[in-house]
This record gives sequence, C-alpha cells and structure tokens, in this order.
Amino acid sequence: MKIKLDALRKVGQIPAVLYGNKIQNQNLILNSVEFEKVFRKAGESTLVNLTLEDGKVHPVLIQDVQYHNLKNTPIHVDFYQVSMSDKLKANVALEFTGESSAVKTLGGVLNKQINEVQVECLPADLPHNILVDISSLKTFEDAVYVKDLKVDAKVKILAPADEVVAKVQPPRDMEKELSAQSTEDVAAVLAATDAEKAKAAAAKEEAKSEEAK
Repeated sequence: MKIKLDALRKVGQIPAVLYGNKIQNQNLILNSVEFEKVFRKAGESTLVNLTLEDGKVHPVLIQDVQYHNLKNTPIHVDFYQVSMSDKLKANVALEFTGESSAVKTLGGVLNKQINEVQVECLPADLPHNILVDISSLKTFEDAVYVKDLKVDAKVKILAPADEVVAKVQPPRDMEKELSAQSTEDVAAVLAATDAEKAKAAAAKEEAKSEEAK
C-alpha cells in the first residue's frame, strides 16, 4: 500500500478520505496542485463544496492535512461533511490588523497570545477568519480581549471572554540587562575566588596540625 501511495504522490496526486454526517467513509484521490490552490484560500475554517466523480456535491471542511516531514507538501487530506442545518464547532484563525501606538511610538513588541478561537455556528455562517484591531493598544497596559472580537450575531465565540488575545510588551533594555549580567558574573567569580582561598587556608592549617603531631 505504501508503494502505491508513494507512486500517486510522485505523479501529483494526494490520497484523501471523506467522512462525516450521514455518509460512509470514502477514499478519494486529489490533484495536489488544485487542492493546494483551494486550501490556501479556504484554510480549515471555510466551507468548501467538494464535487466527486459521480457529480454529487458535498459541503465539507478541510478537517486535517498531513504534510511530508522534509518537503512540507500535503500527503493526505481529511474532508468532513457537515450538515447545513446543524451547528458545528470549529477553530477560526485570527487576522491582526491596524497599527499600535505602543509598538510604533514606544518601541514595544506585539505579543499575540492566541492565533485562533473556537466558534459555534451553522456551517453557512462560519467565518473564514476574525479580525483583531490592534490600534487600541496605545500603552503597555492596554490589551485586546476575546470579548473585544467582532463577529456576526450568528456566530458564538466559545473562548473565555476575559482571555487576552494580544498586548504589547515594553522594549528590552539590553544595556541594563548586559550590565546586570556582568555584575552577576563578577560576583560569581569573586565568590569562587573567596571559596578557593578559604579552602587553601584550611588545607594549610590542616598540614601544620599534622606536622605538630
């Protein structure tokens, strides 16, 4: 089986499986170039219409993509068929937009605490991504929380409302850090020197004691 799959991949094809709501698992073969075009645009949080050779159209999510360890190219794909009338849960990527004064003016570093959130909604309402406006980050005390994310009323974000999405860290004072490190190194050397002196003095006293005997 491994030899057959390797042969498929060499000619630009990818094995895949279709499973999910009210269907039996089906093994498929995909054109790798066409799949990668669709995947770059859709990702794992956009509904895709998968058309099979029999002409049937299946509303699916690209549930999982396995990659080659070295080439980083897709080697297997899982498609999950959804029910258009049932709500689903899916992870949606966050897209950071805007400009932070704390970064541009104060020299801070943007710290993205999370890059996606789980949502619940009907498949037709599933957003491709969720925008995160970082222009509100004007100081190092400001933060963007999950509760600040804007989504359609039909979409429910399942992450805790008070979870931090992004904030800005103050710039590192490299000169101060190097100075502190240098002080620590000197202190360590002095401590080691003192310890060696004490050890030598103790050995000398012990030698005198032995001679006296």
